[in-house]
Amino acid sequence: MTVQGRRSSTFTRLLRHGFTDPSAAGRLLDLPEMASVRTDSVLLDALGSTADPDLALRGLVRLVEAHEGDDRRLLLDTLIAAKPLRDRLLGVLGASEALGDHLARHPADWQVLVTYESADLHPGVAEFEAGLAEAHDVDTLRVAYRRCLLPLAARDVCGTTDVAQTAAELADLATATLRAALAIARAAAPEDAAMCRLAVVALGKCGGQELNYVSDVDVIFVGESVHTLVHDPSAPEDDADASKTEAKAVQAATRLAAHMMRICSETTAEGTIWPVDANLRPEGRNGPLVRTLSSHLAYYQRWAKTWEFQALLKARAVAGDLALGEDYVAAVSPMVWQAADRENFVPDVQKMRRRVVDNIPVGQIERELKLGPGGLRDVEFAVQLLQLVHGRSDASLRSGTTLVALRALAAGGYVGRTDAAQLDEAYRFLRSMEHHIQLFRLRRTHLVPDDEADLRRLGRSLGLRTEPVSELNRAWRRHASVVRRLHEKIFYRPLLDAVAQLAPGEIRLSTKAAGQRLEALGYADPVAALRHLEALSSGVSRKAAIQRTLLPVLLGWFADSADPDAGLLGFRKVSDALGKTPWYLRLLRDEGAAAENLARVLSAGRLAPDLLLRAPEAVAILGDPGGLKPRGRNHLELEVLAAVGRAETAEIAVAVTRGVRRRELFRTAAADIIGSYGTEESPAEEDPGELVDRVGNAVTDLNSATLSGALRAAVRQTWGDTLPARFAVIGMGRFGGHEQGYGSDADVLFVYEPREGVAEQEAARAATTVVTEMRRLLQLPTTDPPLMIDADLRPEGKTGPLVRTLASYAAYYRRWSLGWESQALLRAEPMAGDAELGRDFIELIDPLRYPAEGLTEAAAREIRRLKARMETERLPRGADPTLHTKLGRGGLSDVEWTVQLIQMRHAWEVPGLRTTRTREALAAARAADLISTEHAQILDEAWVLATRVRNGVMLVRGRAGDTFPSDGRELAAIGRYLGYGPGSGAPGPTPYNGHSGDMIDDYRRATRRARAVMEELFYGAV
Repeated sequence: MTVQGRRSSTFTRLLRHGFTDPSAAGRLLDLPEMASVRTDSVLLDALGSTADPDLALRGLVRLVEAHEGDDRRLLLDTLIAAKPLRDRLLGVLGASEALGDHLARHPADWQVLVTYESADLHPGVAEFEAGLAEAHDVDTLRVAYRRCLLPLAARDVCGTTDVAQTAAELADLATATLRAALAIARAAAPEDAAMCRLAVVALGKCGGQELNYVSDVDVIFVGESVHTLVHDPSAPEDDADASKTEAKAVQAATRLAAHMMRICSETTAEGTIWPVDANLRPEGRNGPLVRTLSSHLAYYQRWAKTWEFQALLKARAVAGDLALGEDYVAAVSPMVWQAADRENFVPDVQKMRRRVVDNIPVGQIERELKLGPGGLRDVEFAVQLLQLVHGRSDASLRSGTTLVALRALAAGGYVGRTDAAQLDEAYRFLRSMEHHIQLFRLRRTHLVPDDEADLRRLGRSLGLRTEPVSELNRAWRRHASVVRRLHEKIFYRPLLDAVAQLAPGEIRLSTKAAGQRLEALGYADPVAALRHLEALSSGVSRKAAIQRTLLPVLLGWFADSADPDAGLLGFRKVSDALGKTPWYLRLLRDEGAAAENLARVLSAGRLAPDLLLRAPEAVAILGDPGGLKPRGRNHLELEVLAAVGRAETAEIAVAVTRGVRRRELFRTAAADIIGSYGTEESPAEEDPGELVDRVGNAVTDLNSATLSGALRAAVRQTWGDTLPARFAVIGMGRFGGHEQGYGSDADVLFVYEPREGVAEQEAARAATTVVTEMRRLLQLPTTDPPLMIDADLRPEGKTGPLVRTLASYAAYYRRWSLGWESQALLRAEPMAGDAELGRDFIELIDPLRYPAEGLTEAAAREIRRLKARMETERLPRGADPTLHTKLGRGGLSDVEWTVQLIQMRHAWEVPGLRTTRTREALAAARAADLISTEHAQILDEAWVLATRVRNGVMLVRGRAGDTFPSDGRELAAIGRYLGYGPGSGAPGPTPYNGHSGDMIDDYRRATRRARAVMEELFYGAV
């Protein structure tokens, strides 16, 4: 083969082995001293397996050239014969330019890799100290440090140690290096060394035994006089002399500490090791470098900020006087685990994390592996925050090592196992990236390189060989996305702040302490409450562990209600029902305000818990960010009609429909309660009118969809897809006005028209059958609340036919209609069935309800007479007329009749009055100057308040009522729902303890004013 042919063949082989610059590699291989490498396929394969074959070859050439004669032959023969050594040496040369430079300067150091042939051999501090033992000055320490680093890096790049073990070994090497540097400093100043005790305490990653290749080694120095080691109490002591002695000792310790820092941090011809950073000490860089133990403690007790205790979480005595260092750690440790008791602890830690992100230069944030969003700090801050909050009472969490602490948090139920596993995997990947980025030049950096060659080497070093750059970017972004999502979920969840606000003794409650706290919180039956607590939290299961985390916080939230006992009982029932459901407790622990929302719902009354306990899986609604938003009518009808279409019988179809209704009633009730109570994160600030409108619209839409489902089921049962008649359901009263409450009936009219070719009698029979079947189906006994259909507002009332044709309605209204019937039609609106027929009905009745030129005076007098008679005849015997929400003074009836009289007089000329909704009509009347702004506000306030009281009664008692309950606890619960605190009636989250006077007074005041306006506008109108 010619020389050119041989070179072409070599070029191809090099490309195949992963070399990116085969020409340069070929020239290196053509060197005489590389002859054995050039002809040995094993060595070429090994070079091709490295992170950067070109870099590995250049490093190998430099190393071979640095040897001569027998030494070179020994190196090459060993490389060819010993695979473990070959993989380690070439792996290091292909991953680290800096270690290649070191070997070129100190070629004999390659033999240190022979020493560590066993993949199971992991040196500790003692072994590293032995490796540094001969270091006697700055340069020899650097050389010895790099020599020790070689086998450590080799095990890392060859994959015989995982990233956590590598980080632990780096921390052990740093410990040994600090000890060696201090020994050099002490040897240089023996007089200082003799005067003082000096302890070096590592913080940060070194303290946590999870160090990087190149990172600041954070330390704190503690100094004492040697005379404090042994003290003879019988010896006379002069305070002034003792103070001077201590001051001199601290000065000597300061000189030693400063010298030790320079030894590690300074750059020489042999490079540098890493900076030693003491800026985490009390007062930072402005404070003294060395303090006595008592001085440290005095500072932490009086002046330390939250972040300083977070830093101390990883404190570990590493060098110097270890007994003194351990005394320091033992003394500050209780303060660390009490830090979460500080006011605003959780918000302070969260704010500090946001500040770190905000300070990243804009051009670097996308490449910042450590500090950026989705970076290593997100994992570390989340873990540390959870440790500091829960570690007060759980000593198993008190580890300075991130991954160890994360496993403990998962084992204790503080973090979901899946979340913990994902965080662990992401953290390991990101740390591996960080390690290999720094290993290349042994420089302190956390930026992902943007150079293609650097990214290729980095990807290959992580085992990504097919498309290293694209695979690396995909994996990095995927892990960063996971970290950011879980960081937001864990780091900012409201439960964390709530737990932090508990007193230390409340986190894990003893029986006695629990009983005392329950009484103090207002539980009426602490003994029963204790039984619930024991049932929920006893045992060693993961479920019990999570409950023990949740319950102390939930107890306080339950107590922020009129009936905490009911809240705790409801929680036990829901927990028992969902006990084997894996997502339930995870939802409460992890998802936003789910736990607080559940506490509010369970302790606010009977209705919502009853709805929830019939289908406990609906608790998931409380953790969904959009879960409390009402579903619109179209969405509900699609769901209901689809379910009806799948059902085998009409009974099954309506059972499914009623199940949807029950779920949506719970959603609406929960949103109402939470919107009224608010949460600690979002206090109640919504306008009461908006809350009322939301409930009215939601329940109306839900009942409309329910009727649509029942109608479809009744039709399918007998006629299949098509009823012989077109059929529509017209909503009346509060149903037509979109003002329904939780227990409202559906006031309706039924209208039909025979289909083409169908006889009138057959169509009438079909329509009547459908109505009868709908009513039957909706009232079948089930665990779901029934929907009662009330058709008493039809022509001729209870004696009239249930269904009529358009022509029949027209004939009746033309000949027999009374004034009250025209008034009732003001609220008519199509709700289900044939939409076109519904529109035709509305077109028919519009002239009746919006009479041209308005009401005649005779008709107005008749309406007033009817209202006056109703006030005297229909108010229940014994009812307080000032507190009856519907028929009482200034109640719903007063406001609605006033508005309806205005509509019937003026809607023919004011289009805005042509609405079925009371508040919309009132606003339109004000806009048209038919009523003053002040009068409109008074009527609106009274109507909204009376409606809320009715809703509150239903929520609290589980059954409808038109007046305030007499039971004190129920009355208190309604007051809490309306936003009253104890005694004053001021809105707020304070527990309502039955002081209902302000609430009753406010109601009477609002309705008295409304009655005065009503009498002026309704009875006084001309």
